[in-house]
Amino acid sequence: MTAALLSALLSHWWRNPVQLFTLLAGLSLGTALWTGVQAINAEARASYDDAARTLDEGQLAQLATASGAPISEQTYVALRRAGWLVSPVIEGRLGSVRIIGIDPLTLPRDTGAARMMTGADLSGFLIPPGQILAQAETLNRLPDTDAARIATPGAAPGVAITDIGVAQLLLNRVGQIDRLMVTPEQPLGQRPLADVAPDLLLTAAQGSTDVARLTDSFHLNLTAFGLLSFVVGLFIVHGAIGLAFEQRRPMLRSLRALGAPLNRLIALMVLELAGLALIAGGVGIALGYAMAAALLPDVAATLRGLYGAEVAGQLVLRPVWVISGLAMALGGTAAAAAGSLWSLARMPLLASALPQAWGAARTGRAQVTFALVLLGLAGALTQWGQGLLAGFVLLGALLIGGALLLPPILRAVLHWAEARARGPLAQWFWADTRQQLPGLSLALMALLLAMAANVGVSTMVSSFRLTFVAFLDQRLASELYVTTANPAEADRVLNSLEGTVDAVLPLLSMRQSVAGQPVELYGARDHATYRDNWHLLQAVPDAWDALARGEGVLINEQLFRRAGLGLGAPVPLAQGGALPVLGIYGDYGNPIGQIVLTEAEFRARYPEVTALRFGLRLDPGRVPDLRAKLQADAGLPASGIVDQAAIKALSLDVFERTFLVTSALNMLTLAVAGFAILMGLLTLAAMRLPQMAPVWALGVTRRHLALLDLGRALLLAALTGVLALPLGLALAWALLAIVNVEAFGWRLPMSLFWMDYLRLGVFALLAAAVAAAWPAWRLSRMKPARLLGVFRHER
Repeated sequence: MTAALLSALLSHWWRNPVQLFTLLAGLSLGTALWTGVQAINAEARASYDDAARTLDEGQLAQLATASGAPISEQTYVALRRAGWLVSPVIEGRLGSVRIIGIDPLTLPRDTGAARMMTGADLSGFLIPPGQILAQAETLNRLPDTDAARIATPGAAPGVAITDIGVAQLLLNRVGQIDRLMVTPEQPLGQRPLADVAPDLLLTAAQGSTDVARLTDSFHLNLTAFGLLSFVVGLFIVHGAIGLAFEQRRPMLRSLRALGAPLNRLIALMVLELAGLALIAGGVGIALGYAMAAALLPDVAATLRGLYGAEVAGQLVLRPVWVISGLAMALGGTAAAAAGSLWSLARMPLLASALPQAWGAARTGRAQVTFALVLLGLAGALTQWGQGLLAGFVLLGALLIGGALLLPPILRAVLHWAEARARGPLAQWFWADTRQQLPGLSLALMALLLAMAANVGVSTMVSSFRLTFVAFLDQRLASELYVTTANPAEADRVLNSLEGTVDAVLPLLSMRQSVAGQPVELYGARDHATYRDNWHLLQAVPDAWDALARGEGVLINEQLFRRAGLGLGAPVPLAQGGALPVLGIYGDYGNPIGQIVLTEAEFRARYPEVTALRFGLRLDPGRVPDLRAKLQADAGLPASGIVDQAAIKALSLDVFERTFLVTSALNMLTLAVAGFAILMGLLTLAAMRLPQMAPVWALGVTRRHLALLDLGRALLLAALTGVLALPLGLALAWALLAIVNVEAFGWRLPMSLFWMDYLRLGVFALLAAAVAAAWPAWRLSRMKPARLLGVFRHER
């Protein structure tokens, strides 16, 4: 009996290939977008883990200067003699590759670099020209050097390991050390650090890398878009399964009347859907792999530009996202079919053949109530929600609640239009449109979600772009920026600039921790450049004058929000006690906190920090001549002189790459929604013949009916677009005012871009027109005999 029942159930799909294609395609597309995002995230996190394992970043304590200046070899030798088990590290860029120099003789055991050295020729590694260990792809990116190149699969992407002496020669930094790794087990009789090297700061092991923490919000953002795309695909699956159950009710009634147990029928349907989900999941994983492979280079460029994180440019098939894709396909199918299976299990035998049972089940008061509950939850989270997870729950509640309200709102609008229609054909059009709404509601909800997401994200990105460009115009006020390699070169540059520029603004900086947050500490010269161009979000009266007198500090918005430091709050500094907050400034695009002191206060507190970077104010027309003068007189390389336009172009390029992936996901989601409309119309086409045939028989031509069908699709899409606009703007506000603040620490002003919304509406109408064109064309070419057959069947 089981084989016969399974054959009867599967025969439905053979008779309805369009429904089968709808179910498989919807689930495959949703799984593909989810899997592609998970593949990108998994590859990025694997690269972070490889980088962390290479030198156990975050797992070992570190010694470094407070200013970030190099450590002398004499200090290193003094620490070793004082009993400190430390190992020197130097790093820098050689072309596009991060070079890390280590000392294999003092390297702590069980570190990633030590494992890479296992089996290596130590003499060849130590003796110049030495050896360079890296992935094969990284070695191919290295400029020409005399060092031997050894391919090492376990190395981090974009990172090369070599002896510290070789690295110092390659980086032209002989005698310099960037930091010292501290071995976990230290001798008991070592001298205190303050006695041996008081200018060094000991940073305890973090347990995770800064890069992994900084990029969490970026990856969570991608995951949210992947989940949204999957939900849109799930609407297609839900509609296909629901229609299939509705059409199979007579068959199920007959099978049960013949003695088939209800439990066995349900079990076989579950088995049938699980098999279809596995097939669609496999196709979706393959499509997701292709999508991720295409987008990964841009993601890698984004992470490298924003956070300095190296991510492999090639995708590796990893079990974690393959299993995730299959689990989502199975879970999504189960969620989409649960309602229909429950309805079938609870419905009496004869009730299974009642018409419109499926449609009525989805449009009751419970849906409206649930939608209002979700919107109420979103409103509550805007007031009392805390954390990034609460922000994404808010977005989910807002989107799903708005989508669930769409069918009741459309039904009310269509009922209002029907009541005011004049003429029998117009009244039939509105009534027929309202009758089709249950079958198309899921596709329209998918379109609503896609359009709202598009409006929300495009508003966020465009608002960010406007703010970011204005921010760059204000902050990059100096016409030329100069970077020197050491204090001697800095002195030569300053001597060369005597009397040639309007002002020289030294850029003093160092890093420290405030309230558990990593911060950059800057010393700024009291000059009109800062007063005229830096916009303060909040400030005490005469904040700039008070800063010039050394009476306080300015902090960026990130530190203000994360550390809770309002105006007047004391900011603890590493030396010389705390200073109050005089003002808070916007600092868009920066993931960490900043503190600004006046130059005199900075030099008094941190005399060991030497300015190696300078902003130069001068007539823009003299920039080329000054560039040539610095290269000729001070011997400054061209790479050390950057003008304002070049920095701005680089920053904007990083900005565009940052949102390239989310824009691509937005367009893919809109395409999936258009596909949902197409499948919904094709599925309903055969079911609507009993409604279309009488109207045709009364004299309305097939061509006219086809045009009415096309107009109906455009009308529903236009109404959905109108309703998607306020939902999308609410989504944009939530992204800017809540999610962005939790993820990055700053809040952006929201701007409206009506031409973008109009363009999106045109795209949505075009997608609906394309989706409805094929069903309308088929109706216009339908043979009269098929329409007449409706009356024969009715008899």
